Amino acid sequence: MEDFRSFIENNLVAFDGAMGTMLYSRGVFINQVFEELNLSNPSLVQQIHQEYLAAGAMVLETNTFGANRFKLTPHGLADKIEAINFQGAKNARHVAGDQAWVFGSIGPLGIRIEPWGKTSVEEAEAAFAEQAAGLLAGGVDGFILETFYDLNEIRQAIRAVRKLTDKPVIASMTINEEGCALYGTTPEDFTPKLDQWGADLIGLNCSVGPKAMLDAVERMRKLTAKHLVVQPNAGMPRSIDGRMIYLCNPEYFGEYAKRFIQAGVRAVGGCCGTTPEHIKWVRKEIKALESPGRRVFVVQPIKADRVDASAPQVAVVPLAEKSALARRVAEKKFVVCAELTPPKGCDPTNVIEAARQLKEHGIHAINIPDGPRASARLSPLAMASLIEREVGIETVLHYCCRDRNILGIQSDLLGAYAIGLRNILCITGDPPKLGNYPEATGVFDIDSIGLTNVVHRLNHGKDLGGNPIGKPTGFFFGVGVNPGAIDLATEIRRFEWKVDAGAEFAITQPVFDITLLERFLEKISHVRIPIIAGIWPLASLKNAEFMNNEVPGASVPEPIMARLRAAPTPEAQREEGIAIAREALTKVRPLVEGVQISVPFGRAPVVLKILEGISW
Repeated sequence: MEDFRSFIENNLVAFDGAMGTMLYSRGVFINQVFEELNLSNPSLVQQIHQEYLAAGAMVLETNTFGANRFKLTPHGLADKIEAINFQGAKNARHVAGDQAWVFGSIGPLGIRIEPWGKTSVEEAEAAFAEQAAGLLAGGVDGFILETFYDLNEIRQAIRAVRKLTDKPVIASMTINEEGCALYGTTPEDFTPKLDQWGADLIGLNCSVGPKAMLDAVERMRKLTAKHLVVQPNAGMPRSIDGRMIYLCNPEYFGEYAKRFIQAGVRAVGGCCGTTPEHIKWVRKEIKALESPGRRVFVVQPIKADRVDASAPQVAVVPLAEKSALARRVAEKKFVVCAELTPPKGCDPTNVIEAARQLKEHGIHAINIPDGPRASARLSPLAMASLIEREVGIETVLHYCCRDRNILGIQSDLLGAYAIGLRNILCITGDPPKLGNYPEATGVFDIDSIGLTNVVHRLNHGKDLGGNPIGKPTGFFFGVGVNPGAIDLATEIRRFEWKVDAGAEFAITQPVFDITLLERFLEKISHVRIPIIAGIWPLASLKNAEFMNNEVPGASVPEPIMARLRAAPTPEAQREEGIAIAREALTKVRPLVEGVQISVPFGRAPVVLKILEGISW
C-alpha cells in the first residue's frame, strides 16, 4: 500500500462502518465484550472486515475500540490487554492484505480523568500507550482515536501514541445535535486544539447522523488546514418493537458522503448503525467524484483566522468581594458557622427559626448539608435560599455529586448563583446504600475534586466545555476533609488535588481527637488553605456510638466514650457532650481559621452554650 499520508493528499478515502452493529446482527449480545472476540472468535471478526473490504472500504478499523485496562479489567481480562489489541490488528491485517490500510481503533477509557475524575492524566496516558503498543505489534498502519468527548482525555491519547510512533493519527470527537462535544465544547474550540496537539487528521464520529455532522464540518473547515475525516451514525436510533433501529438508508448516507466531500472532507466512513451497504454507497460517491472533470475534493480548505486561544480573560471576582464570609476569611478573622439540616418534610419553619436565633447571637453563616447519609430531605438549595431571604444570614450550601449528572450540576450552580447564594462546599456525597433508599441510583458523574474544578471554571467565566458564559460566578468555595482518615496518605493526596483545583477553604469532619487534627495540619502545611474545624456536640452515649460506628470519617476516642458512660442520666450525658465540644473548640481555636458547630436536632441553644464565654 502507498503511504497513507501521501495518498490522502490527492485522493479521497472510504473508511469502513460499524463493527458493533455487525456483531450484534450476528447474534453477539451487547453484554458480551466485543473486543474479546478477537481471541475467541477471530473468524467472525475477520468475516466482517471482509464484508467491508468487499464493499469498497479502503481503511479497516481494528475491533479494539474499548480494549483498554479500565474497560477490560472488570471482565477479568486485565491479563489479555496486549493480546486482544495485537490479535485485533492481526485480524484486520489478515483481511486487508495489500488492498487496504489498517488503523488501530482506540476509544475513551470509560472513566473520568482529571480534572473531572480521580484518574490522573499520567495514568490515562499509560493506559492508552499500553493499548497502542499492542496494536503496533500487530502491524497497524495508523491510529484512529475516536468517539472522544473530553478534550483533556483525547490529548493524553494523542500524546501516548506520538511517544510510540510517527504513524498517522486521526483524532475524532463525538458531538451532539448542536455540533458541540458532550461537555459543550464547540468546534471552534476543539478543532484548533486537535490541530495544535499533533493529529494528522481531525475527525467527527458517532452520536449523530449525517445532517448534524455536516453542519459541524462546515464550521471546522474554517479552522484548520488538516484533512477532515467524518463517520456519522446511520441517523438517530429509534425504538421499534423493543430494538434500537437506525433508519438512515444507505442511499441517503451516500448522498451525504458527497456533501461531506464537497464541504472539504477528505475521508468518509460510518459509525453506529452503518453496514457494508452504507459503505458501498460511500465508495460509489467517491468514485463518481474522482471521475475526470469531477474532482470536487481538490478544493483547498478555507484558511480563516483561528480562534484566538489567548483572548482576554474575564475579570475574576476577588476573594474579599465574593461574600461576607469570604471577606472575613480574607481579613484573617475567626469564622463561626453552625450547621442546620433541612427538614424531612416541606415545612422549613423550625429550621428558619433556629437560623434566626443563631444570627441574633452573632453566628457568621449557616451551613446547609446536602442529603446527609443519603437521606431525602427538603432541597438544600431551596433551604439556603429561604434562610438568606427570610433571616438575612449567609449560608454555606453543601453541594454533592451523588444525585445529579455533570450537566445538572452546572445548571444548579448557575441557578444558585443567580438567586444570590455565594458560598459552596463541594462534596462527593454519601452513597445511596447508606440511606433509607439503598436501591436508589447514585450518579457520581464526578467526585468532589471534579466538582471543585467545575466551580473554579465557572468562577473564571467558562462552562464545562471551556466556552465563555459571560459574567463569571463569584463563589467562595471549599471542600471537605477528614483528618482522622484511616488511609491518611490518600486523604492528603486528594486534598492536594482539591487545592490544586482551586479550593479556597476546607471544613473538617467532626474533631474529637485534637492530636489527629494537629498531625493533619502538619502534613498539609505545603498546601495550607483556611481550615474550618467541625465541632459536634454529642447528645448521648448512643449518639457517640453511632458516630463511631456508622458515620464515615467520624472517630470518637475511648476517653470521650468513657466520660459519656460515666454520666448517670441522659441529661448528664447531653451536658457532658456540650462540655466536650467546648473543650474541643478551645483547643482548636489557635490551630484553625474557624469552626463549624453542628446543631443536634435543630436545638440552637446548644450551640450558644458551647460558645458561651469563649472569645471568637
